[in-house]
Amino acid sequence: MAERPIDRARLTVLAGPTAVGKGTVSADVRARYPHVWLSVSATTRRPRPGEVDGVHYHFLDPDDFAGMVASGEFLEWAVVHGRNSYGTPRGPVEERLAAGRPALLEIDLQGARQVRQTMPEAQFVFLAPPSWEELVRRLEGRGTEDAEERERRLATAQVEMAAAAEFDRTIINDDVTRATDELVSLMGVDQLGTPSR
Repeated sequence: MAERPIDRARLTVLAGPTAVGKGTVSADVRARYPHVWLSVSATTRRPRPGEVDGVHYHFLDPDDFAGMVASGEFLEWAVVHGRNSYGTPRGPVEERLAAGRPALLEIDLQGARQVRQTMPEAQFVFLAPPSWEELVRRLEGRGTEDAEERERRLATAQVEMAAAAEFDRTIINDDVTRATDELVSLMGVDQLGTPSR
């Protein structure tokens, strides 16, 4: 897909393969650009060490998640890696956009495709690893998945990598600080959180 000019899109969607560092970049946005509003996704997976409910994710049991799906409370949702459900609560995103403020979603490929259907005016950014070998190294280095889960995630990552052309922009995550700065720049937000013109 040809790159669109930076359009100061109010909604920016960040996606990429497993272990590429989406969570790390999002945490860096949260720490260094607190004026950038980052949507908190819901998930049925268990928290990883250091993750805080309501900050990193809303950790829900499967029945509660299914109830939110049934009542249309998600902007997007999907079952990821064939196991856990993830979704973006609709209300907080719509409130932020209605106030005319930029919003950032960090989601998986399936979710990004759903958002493109409902909000095609959003800006879609693909976070890519410097190489496949580096992606494998990062996944193995996390130590949060067993061998079977790592293999499942790597198979998914191959499919996800092939989808980069569907996105408006690609950022190579070779350095977290640089990748974060590039993402915030693409959002067209200045240091005070005001959309730049």
